[in-house]
Amino acid sequence: MKLLAISPSLDIRFVTVILLAMGLSTPGQAEITSLDSGNIDDVLNNAGVALVNFYADWCRFSQMLHPIFEEASNIVREEFPNTRQVVFARVDCDQHSDIAQRYRITKYPTLKLFRNGMMMKREYRGQRSVAAIADFIRQQQVDPVKEIHSMEEVNAVDRSKRNIIGYFENKDSDNYHTYEKVANILRDDCTFSAAFGTVSDSERFNGDNVIYKPVGESVPDMVYLSSLNNFDLTYAWAQDKCVPLVREITFENGEELTEEGIPFLILFHIKEDAASLEKFQHEVARQLISEKGSINFLHADCEKFRHPLLHIQKTPADCPVIAIDSFRHMYVFPDFKDLDIPGKLRQFVLDLHSGKLHREFHHGPDPTDSTPGQEETGGEVASSPPESSFQKLAPSETRYTILSRDRDEL
Repeated sequence: MKLLAISPSLDIRFVTVILLAMGLSTPGQAEITSLDSGNIDDVLNNAGVALVNFYADWCRFSQMLHPIFEEASNIVREEFPNTRQVVFARVDCDQHSDIAQRYRITKYPTLKLFRNGMMMKREYRGQRSVAAIADFIRQQQVDPVKEIHSMEEVNAVDRSKRNIIGYFENKDSDNYHTYEKVANILRDDCTFSAAFGTVSDSERFNGDNVIYKPVGESVPDMVYLSSLNNFDLTYAWAQDKCVPLVREITFENGEELTEEGIPFLILFHIKEDAASLEKFQHEVARQLISEKGSINFLHADCEKFRHPLLHIQKTPADCPVIAIDSFRHMYVFPDFKDLDIPGKLRQFVLDLHSGKLHREFHHGPDPTDSTPGQEETGGEVASSPPESSFQKLAPSETRYTILSRDRDEL
């Protein structure tokens, strides 16, 4: 196929005709809602799914995305005419810096997905094309709840996944609508199912009922005991079950984890070493539950993340190893065996927040402390903290292109 050469001086109207012929642009008024501090909560809270374009007018890539975003909106509107079912919206981050700060927007354009008013951690990272964006929204419209037609199906659920199963008298009830809303928000983290009417009778001895089936055949089920009419309680319970306190970091989810903007407490372990992971999970839950939200609790495969280990002068042979990555520096927990010392892991995290870890690396142990393993020279520590390694999983400077985004790899 021969490419058409277009002179820079060619009339813009002819360019528009070419784009129309290529299917990259169509006439019509796009329904893009402009968000500001006065309407953002109302618009997002009343939308089943909202895709929001955070942009800046001076950004070339933002300008290039505008017609693509608008055309995708036109296509989706034809398929889903209910204006509350799907919303395409935009935020001018120069004009509304408070909103950009609220959602931690640092690069333009950024496409964030919201479900029922809640921002999803997984932003849109696909191709910046009309077809790809429209298809992404279609995927969001797939019912997150699988209907169960027999109790045999319940016994056959995949126990390698986190399953939440609801038993309801009928679909047209407030209880089920709450459950469906929760499932829509947490669909990426759990598998949701539901049984209705006579199929669910055996499990509805006290009314509508929801249970959680954890990963593992021998792990007992957990029953939701609060009101299903209360969305906040139902969502909090389901989120606690679907989103583990200690998550695995991979190259696939590393970018989204770094975008949460809080330090990492990481257990590096051999993949088959389930005992060390279980011990770490137990101590995090016992000592650090109050720190949830100020630090990310993660575990990583030693073999896959050899490079971060090298930063702290470790190899997979040294695993299990615990470290903190503050996105500036990395700090090593003295010894994995010290997990048995009550409060030791918690103090390690508190020392990060107080600046003690960084201070002691530069000036040696505090006068009242005795920290082994640090060589001092003339009152100063001989080495500086290793530079952050996981910050390289953050969005790269060349992240924003029309078709794809490059990313630095560790």
